[in-house]
Amino acid sequence: MVNALLHQSSSTATHSAASSPSHAASIVASRVNMSSAVEAASVTSSVASSNPLLECTDLPKFTAIEPSQLTPAIGSILEKLEADFAALEAKLVEGVNEKVIMRYDDVLPVVERMQHPLGYAWGIASHLNGVKNGDELRAAYEENQPKIVNANMKFSQSKPLYDALLAVQRGWEGTEDGECKDDDVDDFATAQRRRAIENAIRSMKLGGVGFEEGSAEQIRYKEIKMRQAELSTAFSNNVLDATKAFGLVVTSPEDVDGVPKSARAMWAQAYRQDAIKECKDDDEKKRALEDAKIDASSGPWRITLDGPSYIAAMQHLPNRALRKEVYMGYMTRASEFTADILERMDEEKRKKDAIVDEKEEKKDKPGKNNVPIIKEILKNKKELAGLLGYSNYAEMSLASKMAPSVTSVADLSNLILEKALPAAERELAAATALAREQGGDEYSETNLEKLMPWDTSFWIERLKEKTFELKEEELRPYFALDAVLEGMFKLIERIFDIEVRDASGKAEVWHPDVQFFELYDKGSGEHVASFFLDPYSRPADKRGGAWMADCLGKSEALGINVPVAYLTCNGSPPVGDKPSLMTFREVETLFHETGHGLQHMLTRATDSIPFP
Repeated sequence: MVNALLHQSSSTATHSAASSPSHAASIVASRVNMSSAVEAASVTSSVASSNPLLECTDLPKFTAIEPSQLTPAIGSILEKLEADFAALEAKLVEGVNEKVIMRYDDVLPVVERMQHPLGYAWGIASHLNGVKNGDELRAAYEENQPKIVNANMKFSQSKPLYDALLAVQRGWEGTEDGECKDDDVDDFATAQRRRAIENAIRSMKLGGVGFEEGSAEQIRYKEIKMRQAELSTAFSNNVLDATKAFGLVVTSPEDVDGVPKSARAMWAQAYRQDAIKECKDDDEKKRALEDAKIDASSGPWRITLDGPSYIAAMQHLPNRALRKEVYMGYMTRASEFTADILERMDEEKRKKDAIVDEKEEKKDKPGKNNVPIIKEILKNKKELAGLLGYSNYAEMSLASKMAPSVTSVADLSNLILEKALPAAERELAAATALAREQGGDEYSETNLEKLMPWDTSFWIERLKEKTFELKEEELRPYFALDAVLEGMFKLIERIFDIEVRDASGKAEVWHPDVQFFELYDKGSGEHVASFFLDPYSRPADKRGGAWMADCLGKSEALGINVPVAYLTCNGSPPVGDKPSLMTFREVETLFHETGHGLQHMLTRATDSIPFP
């Protein structure tokens, strides 16, 4: 669980009710079996009361969480975890040596309860690092990440734990029906426990449990895992920084002629927001900008590299030179072309904020150029696979996936290519012909041999409009976020007999745009799950893309029967007093991430693998 978090898809929710003791108690009672959860979260009450990252029996208290709390929380949790795990290992060794029958409940559930506080605290930190990134959080995250990786490896490379899991598996195989004689469980419960043990054993093999303690292979494995975590974080931070650093200001109405009003309004709002930020201490100028109405028709406009802004530019900007500039800005993010700028910006900020000592040794730290980082990640993955006995990293990766072999993946990819490439070539040829027909002299065969990468999206969009006599912009009024959610929730109700209710005010959130929902079984009225929805792009502190992550997982060991998910998207934000009007692709993305969320929220499985 913790390892997965190292890698990481409107009405405004408030949180006053969640701070009420009586309300909080009711939430806890409905979500968590307190005896199990309190055992899992057993840290000193005085520390826990002052650090919300240690209160792992309920929904996160986002309004009370500060980056400065991460290091003390992780330190407190790891100190107890290390002592508890050492005691468990001793008990497991004793049990195996004395040939005591090892039961499932003696192993995985115990480890899951033991690791829950760490997974909870680091899960919140990882989530906020993706949706509310900032210098202080980054520093705290990077400081603690090696500790988390090291803690993971202690679990995954524990010989006593591995031997105990094998003993449980052998115990099942040694019975007539394949389950422990004293386990009073139904077939599904037996199946998921078997699966949990099987997956745990495989994960420990992939985690290096086969290395001899202190061997060169084990030492190198640990070095690579530490470095990979550092490189992955640096890569994400660099992309976010490069995305924030780019801004193309457009002042001529001719350059945005034909661009949909929604895109122009979004760019005008981005210009105003940047201008407000640059005002700094000039409060009068800042207030004037804040009071000014956004003028989508006359600008100025500021195009950024966050998803909605970039895609709109590629599809609709008529000026080829501007499209090229935006395209090149996007494709060279965090590369050798932008590294120097980012390094200077970062150094100035570090000095200004006194985040680190200027004399700090940085020679081994990843730089702002992601190209060498990518190369090192690939090199490390190949070496890692070799250490574990695999021919390549793809083969190692598939060991825990459904595809049977690397060859089968290649065969499927080639089959798709065979079918898709001819259609793509026909579409590109049609778009090229349209560009030559309507685009003027600059698109003639004499001046342009073929469409450039910054041309294709623009002309394919024109081809769709001509072919279907419909502009995507005409669909947007039907895709206001609230209307999309209403339709999606009705679909969920029809398919799963589950009612989704707005639960604004029942949970604290990390940003005013975030919404909170609860799912209820229509037949029984039971509260079965909840989720947070963070729908809009925020290029200043939120990484791009879309993802689903678990906040709380369903768990018999922890007594958690109401799973909670994070659904994160980067859709078009509201402009002024107008609601978010989504593109069809943004609607598709929201449905996609909700599908992942439903798999997490509606699962019947209550047994999981608490370590990598």
